[in-house]
Amino acid sequence: MKIKRKIEIAVISDVHLGTYGCNAKHLLTYLNSIEPKKLILNGDIIDIWQFSKRYFPKAHLKVIKKFMDMASEGTEIIYITGNHDEMLRKFSGTTIGKISIVDKLVLELYGKRAWFFHGDVFDISIQNAKWLAKLGGYGYDLLILSNQLINWFLLRSGKERYSLSKNIKQGVKSAVKYINDYEKVISDLAIENNYEYVICGHIHQPKMEIKENKHGKTVYLNSGDWVENFTALEYQFKRWKIYNFNEDKLAAFSVDEDVEDLEINDLIAAITIVEQKEKRKKII
Repeated sequence: MKIKRKIEIAVISDVHLGTYGCNAKHLLTYLNSIEPKKLILNGDIIDIWQFSKRYFPKAHLKVIKKFMDMASEGTEIIYITGNHDEMLRKFSGTTIGKISIVDKLVLELYGKRAWFFHGDVFDISIQNAKWLAKLGGYGYDLLILSNQLINWFLLRSGKERYSLSKNIKQGVKSAVKYINDYEKVISDLAIENNYEYVICGHIHQPKMEIKENKHGKTVYLNSGDWVENFTALEYQFKRWKIYNFNEDKLAAFSVDEDVEDLEINDLIAAITIVEQKEKRKKII
């Protein structure tokens, strides 16, 4: 029997289900290895911007079913909306069983306040030119797809993986400045509002760092993504940590064997089970 790691809170973001860049099987392996009290889905889980009926693999459906299964087993799941799944913002405030949809979240963790949100609201390029941001999203998806092909050849040649996106972000001054500005704006606002922790996603850059200004300090946390970094945030024993799938792998849980056999009916059945359990609780 596989023993799962019990943690208080797990935070994942920027999964981008429905795109070629999404590594659903890595995410499933991670989800199968943990048993969190709360699972916070911090935006861009389903990529509605780039959704296509022609591409939504069964492994991607399996991730959604896994969320449903976790909820039916007692995990509280909080879905914070992002820009790629902004269509869900019209359902903000909705709760089905253990699953709720919100635009932002504030939790008190042992006397310290934690502020959760996706982060796109602080992205000027999205607020002022959404069409350009969407175009950039398609370009990023193409870059990741090309990178996968390059890595396939590198691995067959016995060489290490190479990330085009990471090197572009680290090598282009404007990209570095954008990330630094993004982190500063968010951290300054968190300090101004007396939040000890500020937790976001959006820029696909996993990070945990103490940010200070003349008014105080806060801990800035970014959960990264499941496109190229394969990272999550975990909170346990009053401490935060960044889980890195490539480096940590604390437990070698494989993807469920029935992934290939998953059908849309299985997903509907999982949703129905969650609803039925909630109805039984109300009757009792």
